Amino acid sequence: MAILNKIRQQSLVLIFVIAMALFAFILSGLFDGSTDFSGKSQNVIATINGEDITRDDFMAKVEVEQRRFPGQGTSLQVMKRVWDQELRNAVMQTQYNDLGLVVERNQMRDLLKQSLFSFEEFKDVDGVFDENKLNEFIANLKIISPESTILNGSPINYQSWTNYETTVATGGKRQTYFNMVKAGVIGTLAEGELEYKLENDKVDIKYVQIPYTSIPDSLISVTKSDIANYINRNKSKYEVEASRDIYFVQFKEEASLEDITNIQNDLKSLIEDSVEYNETTKSNDTIIGFKNIVDNETFVNSNSAINYNNSFLFKSLMPTEIADSIFNLNKGDIYGPYKLGNYYMMSKIVEEKQIPDSVKVRHILIPFVGTARADASITKTDEEAKKTADSIYKVLKSNRSKFVDLLDLSSDKVSNLQNGEIEFAYDAGMAQEFKDFSFENNTGDLEVIKTSFGYHIIEILEQKNKQRALKIASIAHEIEPSEHTIDNVFNVTSKFEIAVADKDFNEVAKESNYVVFPVSSMKALDESIPDLGSQRAIVSWTFNDDTNVGDVRRFNIQNGGYAVVMLAATNKKGLMSIEKASVTALPAIRKEKKAELIRARITATTIEDIAASENQSVKTALAINMKSPTLSGAGREPKVIGTAFGLTEGQTSKLIDGVLGVYVVQTTKITPADVLPSYQAAANRIGTTKANAINTILYNALKDASEIEDNRTTFY
Repeated sequence: MAILNKIRQQSLVLIFVIAMALFAFILSGLFDGSTDFSGKSQNVIATINGEDITRDDFMAKVEVEQRRFPGQGTSLQVMKRVWDQELRNAVMQTQYNDLGLVVERNQMRDLLKQSLFSFEEFKDVDGVFDENKLNEFIANLKIISPESTILNGSPINYQSWTNYETTVATGGKRQTYFNMVKAGVIGTLAEGELEYKLENDKVDIKYVQIPYTSIPDSLISVTKSDIANYINRNKSKYEVEASRDIYFVQFKEEASLEDITNIQNDLKSLIEDSVEYNETTKSNDTIIGFKNIVDNETFVNSNSAINYNNSFLFKSLMPTEIADSIFNLNKGDIYGPYKLGNYYMMSKIVEEKQIPDSVKVRHILIPFVGTARADASITKTDEEAKKTADSIYKVLKSNRSKFVDLLDLSSDKVSNLQNGEIEFAYDAGMAQEFKDFSFENNTGDLEVIKTSFGYHIIEILEQKNKQRALKIASIAHEIEPSEHTIDNVFNVTSKFEIAVADKDFNEVAKESNYVVFPVSSMKALDESIPDLGSQRAIVSWTFNDDTNVGDVRRFNIQNGGYAVVMLAATNKKGLMSIEKASVTALPAIRKEKKAELIRARITATTIEDIAASENQSVKTALAINMKSPTLSGAGREPKVIGTAFGLTEGQTSKLIDGVLGVYVVQTTKITPADVLPSYQAAANRIGTTKANAINTILYNALKDASEIEDNRTTFY
């Protein structure tokens, strides 16, 4: 009681302390970005030009995209596709709003007509698009909402239709906008004349090249200060996003040599008959082995990771590494165990036969309700279709000449155009029952065969290139690690993870002969990691605010096993570090310093004297132009060729720092292009080139000019 009284007396103090703690918690959330009084950061994927893309709306669109294209990319790849679409729409909508650009009713109808003109549902009896049918369809769709109907073979409801209209309208606005921009893009006569002269003005030159390679790299000293200055002089080249560097060691769950030996022994144990004690009958049972079993299909399906294949195989269709060995066997012989892909296998010859590699048949197809590709006009039951097929068979059995006359009864409209004939190879994707009859019987045979498409009355017309084929029963055991191996991988991984917690990652790996994989410049929304595949969890961990350089963590990897990962570096958005920039900066800086040395040592003034003093030859280049600034004997040197065009005939240039060396040029002949009466044709070509480039460069320019706040990493 005394304690309770004490608490009551101090209740105001407690309330104040709790309130302050809650307030501090809220403030910390504000400062670290996890909380916002408006709640905006909790539900906004991005803000583009002041317009929010909400989390719920964005994720709903991602889900729709995943349903539309199942299996086409990971969830993150799908998200990025939707992001690109939403970003484009938002950037362009800003332009439409600024211009007051909308799609009016008449334009919308024209756009729908362009999009739907081939749909049979909207054509009149003459096959012409009928707008009244479109209006009627939309009205009916609204009446039955939210129920669906079929349009062009696919289900659609009113909501889907309105979404489709929105997409069409957006496309119409985009087309109008781009056409407006293109209309203002032309090639002027001045541009046409310049283009003509760049291509047709010619000069002949003499030149000397002192290659940068004449000075060894070892003589050039480049400091960190040099690299830093170079980066600052070329900022656009070295601007980078925020990124992370990691090291990782991979521990794969792979079958050991012992595991492989056990897999092979397990297969071998299936060959011969065996005796097992039966607890129920209290007696020994003889288990028939692979060698003597008659029901090969049941035996294989009970003992193999791959089901029995009842087809005959040609040698040409078998893997080359085993084809010769298998086809040297006789019926009943067993080959193996042998490795094929990720399996160890044994194969037994069940049957051999001479089979053609291709056939020509003709058939009449009688489908029934529920068969594959049966349309709404099919009303026959299975029994009725069988009865019809049997009747046709009896007629043809006595008179094959009536085959073509009876094709009107066949639902295979494609083969009907070829008198019912089909020619196909043994490995073609035909219904198995259809294929078996066609290849395993004789020319002239006629039969009723049932497949998933209905009842076929098939006549074999021709069989080509009969050859030996084998029916093979194969037992396959997957090459996979045992439980013992999996446990061992876990233990080894754990030991390494513990060891690197307070020691150097690379040193510990080296002591254990583990390979350390470095990965540089991972971006916040990356997913795939070299050698590990899709590992979004690792990328997210490296960008977590609680993860620091030097932290180590273990991750599960695809196909079994682990990766022990260390965060090696965090790279902020901005200019690339000196160490990383040095890869491209060093060669460029060396080139600059070599150019300075070459310039400093040249004192001669004539082109011949410079060539002699530098032990180089004087070269010539004829009829060069500025449109294609390539120098024969040196390569692409636009600065050198541009300088040549700025000289008068006979004039010698100063020293020029080119791509491959330092040059001196003398223009020996100038041949101006003939004057044309008009440069309109060249101007038109320039205008066309500009207009064609609009589609690719305009959106990128608008995107670069937009204000984009991207919060995707908060949610993905």
